[in-house]
Amino acid sequence: MMKYFFFVVIFLVSCSSFAQKVKVLDQETGKVVKNVTVFNEFNTVSLTTDDSGFTDITSIKANEIIFFSHLSYAVFRIKKATLRKRNFIVYLNKQSEELDEVVISSFKKAEKAKRIAEQIAVLSQKDIQKVSPQTSADLLATIPGIKVQKSQFGGGSPVIRGMESNRVLLVVDGVRMNNAIYRKGHLQNAITLSPNLLDKTEVVFGPSSVIYGSDALGGVIHYYTKTPKLSEETKVESHFFSRFSTVNQEITTTVSAEVSHKNWASFTSVSYSDFGDLKVGENRNHGFSDWGKVFYFSENVNGNYAANPTLNSNPNLLRNTGFNQTDVLQKFFVPFTKNTDLKINLQYSTSSDIPRFDRLTELTEVTDASSLKFAEWYYGPQNRLLISSQLLINPNKNWLESGTITAAYQNIEESRIQRKFGSLDRSYREETVDVFSINGDFSVPVTEDKTRVLSYGFEFAYNNVASNSYGKTLTIVDDKIAGFANDFKVQSRYPDGGSNFLTSAAYLGYRQDLNSKSTLNTGIRFTNTNKNATWVDDTFLNFEDKTLSRNNSAVTATLGYVYKPNRNWQLNGVLSSGFRSPNIDDVGRVREKAGNVTIPNINVDPEFAYNAEIGILKYLNKRKFRIGANLYYTLLDNYIQRDFVYNADGSIMQVAFDGELGNAVNNQNKGNAYIFGYTLNYLGKISKTVNTSGFITYTKGRTYDTEEPMSSIPPLFGQFQLNYQKDKIALGADFRFNSKKDIEDFNFIEGIDNHDLTPIVNANATDDVDKFYGTPSWMTFGVNGSYEVNTNFSVQARFDNVFDEHYVEFASGVSSPGRNLSVSFMANF
Repeated sequence: MMKYFFFVVIFLVSCSSFAQKVKVLDQETGKVVKNVTVFNEFNTVSLTTDDSGFTDITSIKANEIIFFSHLSYAVFRIKKATLRKRNFIVYLNKQSEELDEVVISSFKKAEKAKRIAEQIAVLSQKDIQKVSPQTSADLLATIPGIKVQKSQFGGGSPVIRGMESNRVLLVVDGVRMNNAIYRKGHLQNAITLSPNLLDKTEVVFGPSSVIYGSDALGGVIHYYTKTPKLSEETKVESHFFSRFSTVNQEITTTVSAEVSHKNWASFTSVSYSDFGDLKVGENRNHGFSDWGKVFYFSENVNGNYAANPTLNSNPNLLRNTGFNQTDVLQKFFVPFTKNTDLKINLQYSTSSDIPRFDRLTELTEVTDASSLKFAEWYYGPQNRLLISSQLLINPNKNWLESGTITAAYQNIEESRIQRKFGSLDRSYREETVDVFSINGDFSVPVTEDKTRVLSYGFEFAYNNVASNSYGKTLTIVDDKIAGFANDFKVQSRYPDGGSNFLTSAAYLGYRQDLNSKSTLNTGIRFTNTNKNATWVDDTFLNFEDKTLSRNNSAVTATLGYVYKPNRNWQLNGVLSSGFRSPNIDDVGRVREKAGNVTIPNINVDPEFAYNAEIGILKYLNKRKFRIGANLYYTLLDNYIQRDFVYNADGSIMQVAFDGELGNAVNNQNKGNAYIFGYTLNYLGKISKTVNTSGFITYTKGRTYDTEEPMSSIPPLFGQFQLNYQKDKIALGADFRFNSKKDIEDFNFIEGIDNHDLTPIVNANATDDVDKFYGTPSWMTFGVNGSYEVNTNFSVQARFDNVFDEHYVEFASGVSSPGRNLSVSFMANF
């Protein structure tokens, strides 16, 4: 009997030695990866994972290195003996180890950068953590080729290739953020998503209208939030992040929890940031001793009433710049079948009142620093709600290999409240936008080796805009606002009878590897837009036709070519067209700035962009170092620009706004204009512990019809970084610079460039070119470091603007931060 027992034991041990099965999973989602080629170092054994992600590696010796290879993933190498410590589970990552990122935004599906002709930039979660930005707008400012403008500290308007606001498309998790009231000028919506909630950020430069439709003239900024992944065993992981910054007494705290099961996963995160008033640099190497200082400010906050401006005891402390913001993310990941997944995405962002700093420092008398115009000018809480569901399908059929269907609802609330000194009349303007959208993106290989791929998709988006306005006269008791005496009428910002904006589109794309050295990408898209608006109250503005109904359509196309003569060179060429259909803001906005009152113009037509660009990539030192250059030329046709409205006698029309007359301006179609520029960049490893990166960007834009400078064209700017990492320690240094923007290169008519906020060199001059200096050049230096205490705890510190330089980003209404020390603490449980 005993010998039979030993025989069974020996048999079972033998069987277990035979059954050495390894399971291959996706690092991002935790799902199984089938059809992975598994082979040993000498390629004497070649295996393939089955539909459950398993393969038997018994035939490979214990001391051999095993390779895991799949077309969509980076090759993974590991010793067989080490697999036992991993419980025979292998995770594959879609990120390449040779500077060849996998990008989603260009084709709305994972694709290696070496097949993409457009200029792209990718910031991973690790990059975001290293930068440790206070807002998502600050994160964008670190990306090569992007400049960020700020009218107040609670904002940030990204500029890509001389385009900003509604000429740049913002996307979050496949859902476009741009809505019917995204304005021309400076837009602050980029901050309504905490950078601590992001998994990565991708930027596609240049017109991308084939994939994304209207608005993507300068490029596409795509935020990807963190997504939970599945686990073979149920587990709960939590993350804690906290940061303190000295320059504005910032305190940011983020708490996250991820619950992973075999059949579902959940990720929950809440981020709260409190920003105090900003302190600017005291070292004014630009030579303007008082520029950017705040000598008087308004104390009309938190229910207080001050009849006159208050003297600022520290002019370098920018009063009325602080605010707070809360961001919430809830995401579920549920695999229905082996070929179908569902993502449910809930996002909510809200803020406190955000002071509009550049308006609160506006003077009625240029020579009198105490003559502040506004006692109150602030944005009410900026609220953004997103509810979306995303169905990922992989049927592997002849007509459809994979696809994504995204349905979403967004609700955006914003408001503007203002009151002038010497008046008790406070005006309110409130907007609510409801956006319903659905879009589908699909692809299918035309050939079995996937050298030819067809992509196609559709999009429907409906915007409903409600605009409300009213005025209230304050009642003051003991320097406190006790209530309101009466109500009065106020001109609404948008059509008070309501407005809507509908987009319908379909596109077709095609990619072909012509041979092992070249790839062709092409596509075409048809987009139709329809907008309707109704004005009711004619107290201030009277229209002959109080209703608007306009329909526009456009066909856009792209042609991209990638040529790789060898492994270390890549040449790209792109011809593309884009367009932007006028939205409700373009045709129906009413507002005042610097004595100019914008009034509606219902006859604005779409503007088009025709773009040509070339790119060069050169890899060095066994592809550990990469240098690149991108050169582009964009022709704008029928471009939209704000200009004066004239009476029949040739004089500028005058209209009333909040009790004062101003020059009437509106959006108008012009002729042709061009934007030309380039970005030079490099990235690579100097040694195993030292890496470096840097870029320089130049942009120029002029109109052909009037020979005037285009708005939003930044001066030459760049950044260089040097980083060291070994074991648990990481150190870095960065150098940022901006050249001077001459006053002759500012656009004076639109007011977007804010030339009147640059230093005054001749107060008595009657011509703006003689009166203002332009934006002075500047440079800053910063250092950073982090230490990983153990696998669960780490600390990080940044010391930015070490020499406390005072500088202002081009077109910004608020100075940039001075010397700043920020300390972050991160914990994983």
